[in-house]
Amino acid sequence: MDAEAQERYAAQRQLMIEEIARTTRETARETGRTALSDRVMQALARVPRHRLVPAAEEADAYRNRPLSIGLGQTISQPFIVALMTDLLEVKPGHSVLEIGTGSGYQAAVLAELGAKVHTIEIVEPLGREAANRLKALGYSGIETRIGDGFLGWPERAPFDSIIVTAAPADVPPELTRQLKLGGRLVIPLGPESGAQTLYVIEKRLDGGVVRRPVLAVRFVPLTGGGARPQ
Repeated sequence: MDAEAQERYAAQRQLMIEEIARTTRETARETGRTALSDRVMQALARVPRHRLVPAAEEADAYRNRPLSIGLGQTISQPFIVALMTDLLEVKPGHSVLEIGTGSGYQAAVLAELGAKVHTIEIVEPLGREAANRLKALGYSGIETRIGDGFLGWPERAPFDSIIVTAAPADVPPELTRQLKLGGRLVIPLGPESGAQTLYVIEKRLDGGVVRRPVLAVRFVPLTGGGARPQ
């Protein structure tokens, strides 16, 4: 990529960061957050989102809206990625499970925060393509899998945090089981055709869970519920 293109994309990323900050302030009444952490914002500013979307969507990669990534799937708008990441409260070295690799963008953001990322995608062509993109960008430490997100990744459990980028009707029990005591699960819940809400679920030290609603959202449905991981 030539220097002019690099500068153009860098400028677009900065505009995206400014738009995320504005949207954060506008939704503060619902989310309780007037600003997101500097670490999260800096992570988003480093990830080349235009390299993690289909070529047809590159021109719109830094717009604050969802984009199609094919096969009926989408990449969430940057604000939602930033908010969900902030809600996870990821620390360097944390083990994070992502359900729904999609294009690989969310996994890249988590890796920029120093997390050990384990990400599962049920749509095999998307999962393979995301793995190749992430490797090409130097995110070789992200572990990818094609499989059913409802089952989590028991061989890598327990996780400090879990993020789900598609909406089930309720929390898959395996995900709660695979979360560490004191850990956080960020997940949208609700039917495909009805109201959905983003939740933060905290697993207390006694094993109980506390569920807190954050914001009305719209995600594609989480599919699976029985397929064996590969």
